[in-house]
Amino acid sequence: MSFRGANASSGMGVSDHSKNIFLELKRKKVHRYVVFKIDEKKKEVVVEKTGGPAEGYDDFTAALPENDCRYAVYDFDFVTSENCQKSKIFFIAWSPSVSRIRSKMLYATSRDRFRRELDGIHYEIQATDPTEMDLEVIRDRAH
Repeated sequence: MSFRGANASSGMGVSDHSKNIFLELKRKKVHRYVVFKIDEKKKEVVVEKTGGPAEGYDDFTAALPENDCRYAVYDFDFVTSENCQKSKIFFIAWSPSVSRIRSKMLYATSRDRFRRELDGIHYEIQATDPTEMDLEVIRDRAH
């Protein structure tokens, strides 16, 4: 099997920077969200954008491209019915129906490996259009 074939089936590597940024979101709460993209030249998943703690869900969804795939994590804060402050980390595989087939394939084949690198994800959502990752969907899953 050629190196290229092996790499395509096993997915992309994950940059240390990507892992560190995720840990900052998880442990230190310095980011509300992180958007990751696959850098095909480097053959790894890299950070495209981060959102500060004051940013909201609308800022997050606006950071995702309308016509290309991305991985993202979002730190969702909420208050339980017992009035406890909680936080759940969502992994979102964004694969809009209008994105290129090649892009969809690349993100689909690399998702599991990338997701395993991020320890501490509570929920995973796959979305092909914005309604599938609407704030209501997030809220329902978190409770």
